[in-house]
Amino acid sequence: MIISPPYLPDAGRTSNDESSTDPMMDTVDAYEATSGMYPIAADRRWHPGMHLAPRMYNERVYAIADGEVIAYRVCQRAYDGGGGASDSNAGFVLLKHTTETGEGRTLTFYSLYMHLLELNGYQSLGSDGKFLPDFLRMPSPGAGPASPIVPPAQSGGGKKVRRKDVLGFTGKCQDRTHLHVEIFMTKPDFEAYFGHTQLGREQVSTPTTTDYWGSSYYVIPPGQQFYPMPPGSDAKGQLHGIAFDARHTGNNEDTLYVESYFHKGSKYTTVSRGAGQGRLEALTEAPLREADYEYNLYKRAMALYPDCPSDGYEMLRFGRILSTPVTLASTAQSTWMRVAFAKGQEGYIDVSQASILKLSDADFPFFKGWKKISEGTGLHSDDGLCDIDALKKILSDTKARETAEEKAERALYNKEDELVRYVKTHKPIRDALRGFVCEAPSEWDGSHNDARFRKLKEPGEFYDGNEAGYNKFIKLLESFQFWDKTGLPAGEKLWFFHPMAFVRHFRKCGWLSVHEFEQIYPDNRYHRARSPSPGEMRAVYLPHMNLALRKYGLTVAVRQAHFLGQGAVESEWLASMQETSMLGNLDSTGFHGTVQNPTSLLQEVDLGHWYGQISTEEDAWFRSVKFNSKGTRISGSYEWKNGNCDPEDAQKFRGRGFKQLTGRSNYADYWVFRGWLPLSSFSSSWWTDLSFISHNRHGMKKQPAQIGDPQRVSLAKNSMDSGGFYLRCKRPAVAREIDRDLGIALSTEGRAEEQRIVRAVTYAINGGYLDDARRLEFTRAAKDILI
Repeated sequence: MIISPPYLPDAGRTSNDESSTDPMMDTVDAYEATSGMYPIAADRRWHPGMHLAPRMYNERVYAIADGEVIAYRVCQRAYDGGGGASDSNAGFVLLKHTTETGEGRTLTFYSLYMHLLELNGYQSLGSDGKFLPDFLRMPSPGAGPASPIVPPAQSGGGKKVRRKDVLGFTGKCQDRTHLHVEIFMTKPDFEAYFGHTQLGREQVSTPTTTDYWGSSYYVIPPGQQFYPMPPGSDAKGQLHGIAFDARHTGNNEDTLYVESYFHKGSKYTTVSRGAGQGRLEALTEAPLREADYEYNLYKRAMALYPDCPSDGYEMLRFGRILSTPVTLASTAQSTWMRVAFAKGQEGYIDVSQASILKLSDADFPFFKGWKKISEGTGLHSDDGLCDIDALKKILSDTKARETAEEKAERALYNKEDELVRYVKTHKPIRDALRGFVCEAPSEWDGSHNDARFRKLKEPGEFYDGNEAGYNKFIKLLESFQFWDKTGLPAGEKLWFFHPMAFVRHFRKCGWLSVHEFEQIYPDNRYHRARSPSPGEMRAVYLPHMNLALRKYGLTVAVRQAHFLGQGAVESEWLASMQETSMLGNLDSTGFHGTVQNPTSLLQEVDLGHWYGQISTEEDAWFRSVKFNSKGTRISGSYEWKNGNCDPEDAQKFRGRGFKQLTGRSNYADYWVFRGWLPLSSFSSSWWTDLSFISHNRHGMKKQPAQIGDPQRVSLAKNSMDSGGFYLRCKRPAVAREIDRDLGIALSTEGRAEEQRIVRAVTYAINGGYLDDARRLEFTRAAKDILI
């Protein structure tokens, strides 16, 4: 799922703030206007959207994700919002989005952008509006030719928009410049998705599915033993060669809620304890940082989980094994994690224990602030009005006794002022409201206006004694409403989210949908008549690519862009998961190819063996210096390179997979990592044998790794996994280079640094700078889609 906020300021696209996991969202969150907070309006009614006030009037409003236009309205002029001046904008766009967040996890939601600037206003801002989609360049029909009457809303008619398509500039409502934005789901769509999460559950459990993304969470019950060192550590504080800092011993008195996440190579951990009544108390003032932990995951996995480092790698990253089948025995899954168990005290605990619950952001657990608020049973009563005491109760902010001074202060304010003051002046309260998922009617559905709002005229309420003000409010509201054009049922309640909390949360997902992957690897990159078709290839590889992105921590957009940009060259856009050869002439200078060798194109899964396993398939191309049909040298011979030492090795261990894993030594490393080959079955670094160095196979004393089925790498699930392994495990330095990339390069200096990083990644993968210009082009193209 690729999603972004409705504003994309440059400050969020190029931030070098090492402490921020999402600089873009940090920047846009600062746009939130207290004049329109979620989910409570100033008159105590539902306000299931939020107001964003950008720093510049001409800051563009963007679609947050690919979607279908459900309804819209384009106004030529601003109009009177009730104060006698043309101070309001009724232009809007409503989009429907359907995407994927995991294996079989389809998410359907809607986003609304209200108060878009009128067309006349573009001229005053020095813009012609030509950047708008065609359907937003002409006013909707129905307004009077001379008076600023609001035109009727229009049905979307199947129109489509892409993420980052411009929907307009920010307009006004009653002379306040802001964008009103909403994100909501219909009840059927909500239940289809969130029925499989733990949203609304007070008791959480470890999921039975492998749906996982974002941070890892561990719920540790009271009375657990914490150790100063993992049991079995030696006198130097090392466990199987991995160093651990000495901490404390003890037990936790309360349930602990632990969050763990990785950011730019480091691991961060925070801990809170259960303090009763659903409240949490932080035990860590700031996240505990373990520098370079993620960069060293492969090293730790190899040392601590020798039976299957691949499973161990997932234990270290996720706290559980998500891949199937599981190779690592349960008795070999111990994962010692450094956790605070009391104020100022940390120790090590094995989080693999079944008694410790494991969750992720995909589960929407209550202890991360997610609260499901049904109308009439929580925040708002059946009359649609919020009471401050009800809000305090939900937030566990009740006090046993109120002081005389506090009572006197409360008496100075009416119900509305008291509530607004309480929310506006308490940032922790506003932060808590971000996690509210609220059931409410849409204010843009006019089917029950009077029944819904007449309570506001009763004694003590917002329009008490102000019938004229109430009528103006209803008239203004009706001019905005558009529900009859959406095709959605009238009078039904919806589920609303704090829009920016929703966007920030799902940006952690990193799971690409079919349509998103098609944008990154589009049809025009392929030959027209190729078979299988581009769509068929994407369908085969995408599920396994998503699993590899998750496993190797490539869910961050910049990391994905480098992985996919480099992979486009290495795999020829998925079309070549096994290295092919050419027919031609062999002489003393090398093999001079003339045309592609059709036999080398045959899929080894169809052959039933690796190409070259039978004598009639021997191919001199791989053991020769290679020249293409234009006489250009492509590469050297594979003989006696990367651990190749037997006559067939150059062909047997040729490039395979998304990153073209090449050479017997690299295959051996991957086989050991996956638990397919015991490390004890061969000599490590056999290529250091003096006879290997002198190319004397019969004289070698060291035993090379024995691999009989190298074609396993070409299988779809292994081709992607091996690509992630090669990039993240075999080339750990390249991860640091990628993490230095700030994203979209907006300056000459930035583009030069981007090129340097791409070349560094190219060299790490390829051992040279082959096709570096195309790798840069494809990486930038992927960024344009992903960031």
